[in-house]
Amino acid sequence: MSNWDLMMPGMGLTAIGLAGVTISYMGIAHTFIDGMHALTGLTMFVGLIFLAAGILDGGISTSNRAKATTLVIISIALGFGMFAFTMNTIESTNVFAGIMLAIAFPAIVIAYVAAKMPTRVKPIGAIVALAGITGIVTFVAFGFVSPDTYIIAEEMEVEEIETEPIGPIFPIAILVNSAVQGNPDYDPDVAYVQQGYVVEWTNEDTFAHTVTSSEDVGETFDSGLMNEGETFQIDTSELEIGEYEYYCIVHPWMISQLIIEEPKEPVTVVMPDGAGIRQEGQIYYDPEVLQVSIGTTVLWINEDSAAHTVTSGNAQDGPDGKFDSGMVLAGESFEFIFATQGKDDYYCIVHPWMVGSVEVG
Repeated sequence: MSNWDLMMPGMGLTAIGLAGVTISYMGIAHTFIDGMHALTGLTMFVGLIFLAAGILDGGISTSNRAKATTLVIISIALGFGMFAFTMNTIESTNVFAGIMLAIAFPAIVIAYVAAKMPTRVKPIGAIVALAGITGIVTFVAFGFVSPDTYIIAEEMEVEEIETEPIGPIFPIAILVNSAVQGNPDYDPDVAYVQQGYVVEWTNEDTFAHTVTSSEDVGETFDSGLMNEGETFQIDTSELEIGEYEYYCIVHPWMISQLIIEEPKEPVTVVMPDGAGIRQEGQIYYDPEVLQVSIGTTVLWINEDSAAHTVTSGNAQDGPDGKFDSGMVLAGESFEFIFATQGKDDYYCIVHPWMVGSVEVG
């Protein structure tokens, strides 16, 4: 009779393993896919060992209970297996399935012969072993002598092509100590980005983090593990207009929003001719005070003959580090996205009497 003390944990472990492998192949857990594969694969095989030991304990059981249990396990295995096989996007699945079948069928045949015709186990086992060896030798031999060197890959020189982002950068920082629950995490916490911009997250923390879309658990975008100093970019031209909540898989209390808006023209500020000369009535930044909404891009254009800068801060305290154009030569421009609410003063480092401000509401 079957040993239910072994069969019950065997069924549980096998079901857990199959479910885990399926989840991994579907991509739901692909941030930890290597670890998930190792864990669930090991769990599944341990479960199968317990299950086989339980079913075969004391011989092969012919009771209706044992037959029903076997059918249930086979149904679960086939159901999860077919779902994982058809729904995943991993190219090696066919090879994996083929190897498993190549191992399973001879094992089933030998087990059946051992139970029903024990005197024929040795010749059947020898035939299966010889067939397997012959197949492997033939495969390798034909691979070396055939015109198609499918076993020995040809070395190809791959030219590295540097690609530039197709849109302006919208920066988001993963803040220091954001791994501590309750601390500020992503800055800005709610990012208003015009469609067409490239959003770039930079991990400034010492802990690894992820940027993972919440609703579909990383299907829309997922950075994978980002170590300190690493960046992750997404092109918003590939996203539909709307709200996207995202979080860190490692620290799930880190939650923020990315709001994609309709593209709109930037608000322009002109540095007019003569701005480099300090005189009464001269306009240095036009307009000097600008009021915009969150997510607005401001474009400064230098129409003067002299070079200028657009540097956040003031001449007394110096730059505050929020933005700095560097030297903007005559005819050149500089743009910046105002992602957070508040007032930002700025000035020209070369001509510190040139001052302006942007009020973000």
